[in-house]
Amino acid sequence: ADGLEGSARNLFFENHELHLHCPEGATPKDGPSAGVTITTALLSLALNVPARVNLAMTGEVSLNGKVLAVGGIKEKTIAARRAGCRVLVFPEANRPDFEELPDYVREGLEVHYASHYDDVFAVAFPGHLAPTPALQMPQTMPAE
Repeated sequence: ADGLEGSARNLFFENHELHLHCPEGATPKDGPSAGVTITTALLSLALNVPARVNLAMTGEVSLNGKVLAVGGIKEKTIAARRAGCRVLVFPEANRPDFEELPDYVREGLEVHYASHYDDVFAVAFPGHLAPTPALQMPQTMPAE
């Protein structure tokens, strides 16, 4: 596997500081479920590595990387199929929502479930090691 740690591509995180704030309630039922998608897009840009093609994903992501459940799994699955996506990533907590869908909606899809963002990274960037040490926040603020 091509590890991204120590690579020149990781200089992005050393030279840039990112803060993305999506205020709760900005648009009802929109926003939080794009957390894993926004995170993946930013990592793709920063690491100069394209995400897997034919991939669709949904899931809220917490500050410590937990992937949280979202609503609308049936509608999101149908939309992904219509868009030609055959690889889907859902929060682990939404597994029952997907499994109760009719067979004709589920067939032909490669579905992965994520409980932490590292699970999403493994699907979105196959063959690459997640740069988690570079992305982790310090446990305590350094003394000045």
